[in-house]
Formats: sequence, structure tokens, C-alpha cells
Amino acid sequence: MPPQAKSISSYFKPTNVAATANGAVTSTLSTPEKQKKSTLSEAAKRAIVEGAAAAKEESETTGEPSAKKQKIDSRPAGSIQLEVADIFSRPTTSPSKLPIVRSKSREELKARIAEKPEWISKLSLEVDTMGEDWLLALQDEFTKSYFLNLKEFVTNEQKTKKVFPPAEDIYSWSRFCPLKDVRVVIIGQDPYHDDGQAHGLAFSVRKGVRIPPSLRNMYKEMHDEIPEFIIPKHGDLTEWAKHGVLLLNTSLTVRAHEAGSHANKGWDQFTAAVLKVVTSRLSPGPSIASTTTSEKVPGGKGVVFMAWGAHAAKMCAGVDNKTHLILKSAHPSPLSASRGFLGNNHFKKANEWLQVKYGPEGGIDWKALGAGEDGLSSDQKISF
Repeated sequence: MPPQAKSISSYFKPTNVAATANGAVTSTLSTPEKQKKSTLSEAAKRAIVEGAAAAKEESETTGEPSAKKQKIDSRPAGSIQLEVADIFSRPTTSPSKLPIVRSKSREELKARIAEKPEWISKLSLEVDTMGEDWLLALQDEFTKSYFLNLKEFVTNEQKTKKVFPPAEDIYSWSRFCPLKDVRVVIIGQDPYHDDGQAHGLAFSVRKGVRIPPSLRNMYKEMHDEIPEFIIPKHGDLTEWAKHGVLLLNTSLTVRAHEAGSHANKGWDQFTAAVLKVVTSRLSPGPSIASTTTSEKVPGGKGVVFMAWGAHAAKMCAGVDNKTHLILKSAHPSPLSASRGFLGNNHFKKANEWLQVKYGPEGGIDWKALGAGEDGLSSDQKISF
């Protein structure tokens, strides 16, 4: 396991979860000893610094987040890196202000939050726009101090500055891809920060918007692996989301034209919780494909994580690779695609693994994105 994974993996340590007689789910926190902040060795510190340097090379300048555009943090470099590496162990030390008893519906959760006017003013977006199974699975995060502080920051930004994506699209990933259906997770970093690009799905842009360079390389790799895939003339990946692909950025908002402007504000801690929910599947109801009692936990046989670049690899460092498949490579950006992304065969490998786990129909229908559209033929140059 990579040196930096030691502290990251603590976020994914199992939480004791039990169902009450009425079906409600309760959880117990780990012991105080397990909550103590971990320390990193000198080797781990060097690995994290090297990872951050590599991540800079993965950024793009054509409408995509660029590390060079981010504001310089005045804190000592060592402390920043340690803070980022340790963030996935924090949630267990910041208990929710809601009681342990979990709500079983959107309306029930909304009623409980409404008991605190200062909460409903900050959490109405989550309650009103998030997919219900995600909302219920993540409910303990919403009233933790880090998330309330994050929402106060984002809300103030939205009042005084232009923020992407539009508020109603921040959680579109949860509506297009229900938790119970997730089979593949593709991890991005920042939302696109130019006008009209971001709409809540990592790497995706709305139809009519110029296709970003990274997505062009993803299309190229997809066609090389799956010749039947028709390369679409648009960059809207909604169809993939509907087929079980969670397209998740680790920061869910960004200030217009300022890449990284909402990083280190709390989104990475929340999206780490999203990944934990995916791996533990804390969602109500059985899997749509389950046929036996042993399969009643949605996605219990594991999911595929596509970790492209140093940042995504760090996010996945604590995921159990015995239960889940973690596919790592260079980022698809023009600066690094030729260094390991192109030719990685991740889309094909994902389906082969899913078919072993879930049967012949268990893979992702990647071809659905370009099906029935006037896409590019196999002999056309990918240029947009």
C-alpha cells in the first residue's frame, strides 16, 4: 500500500452498522483510540509532495481546471500536504448534530432538519435536489460542522460571485445515477470553470458546448477499446450516468474562471464520504438485480473505480481492492494522456470484471452514449 494510503484508508474502516426492529439503521462510532489523528513518516510526506507535483502536470489550459491558476496558500507547504492526506480520517471525529436514529424518507429528514431554522436555510438544496437514496445514505454528513461551514461559504459565494455549476445541477450526479445502481466510479477534480460548461457530472459538458480535451481523449480510448462505440459530437455524459457510472468531482463547486477556488473548503471531505457510501452501500431497498437473500445489499459484490491521475489515486487509496476493482493510470488530459491513459483498456477491463461479478449483463453499455446519433465514424479524425 502506498505510504500516503495509511491515513486515507482509515476513512474506509468499517463502521458498526445495525438495523433496528423497525428497519432503521443505526451506527456506532469507533473507539477514541481509533479516532486519533494519524501521523505520517518522512517517506509518506515525500510521496505526497511528489504526488502533488505530478497532479500539476495533469491540468489543462483549454477550459479545464489548471493548478497554476489556483491561489497560493500562505500556510507552510508541509502542513498543507499533511492536512490533505489526513482529511479522510476526520469524519468519524466530527459527529452529526442530528440524533443517531436515521430518517427513512426525504420528507422525514426534511421535517427533522426544519426543526433547526439555521439548518434548513443551509441544507434546503440537498433536501430538495439530491437523489433520495443518496440523501438518506449521506444524511449524517449534512449537519456536521464541516459541512455546515462549507454550505455557508458556498452560499455566500453564490450571492456575491458567479459559481459553477448552477445550484440546481450541483447534485445532478445523484439524480442521474442512483446509489443502488452504481457499478463504475470515475473521479474528477474541479468542475469546469468557464461559462456554460459544468453541469454536475465529472468530465461532462452540455450538448452544444465545445468538447473538452480530456473528454476527447476518453472518447478516443473508448473507440480503440470498443470499435462499436460511435463517438458522439457532444460531451454530455448523462447517458453513462443513467447506466450506472458515477461521474464524481471531488469539489462540487468552483468560482467562475478561478480553478481550485472552492478546494480545501470541505467538498473533498464530503465526496470522500460519498465514496465510503458507495463501498458500504448504505442505501435503502434491495438491488434491482438481486434474486437471493444474500444479494439484498445493493452493489454488495463491488464496483470499479477509475482513478486517472495522482489526485484520483489519492482519493481511492483507502478503498478495499479485494472487494472492488481499482484501475489507475495517467490522467486523460493532453499533457499526460500519452503517458499511460491512452491504451490503458480501462473501459474493457471494467466490463470484464463486472461480468464476472454480476453475470453476462453486469457490464456498462458504454455504446449507449453514441447510440442512435450522427456521431463520428471510425475513420474520422477526432477534432472538435
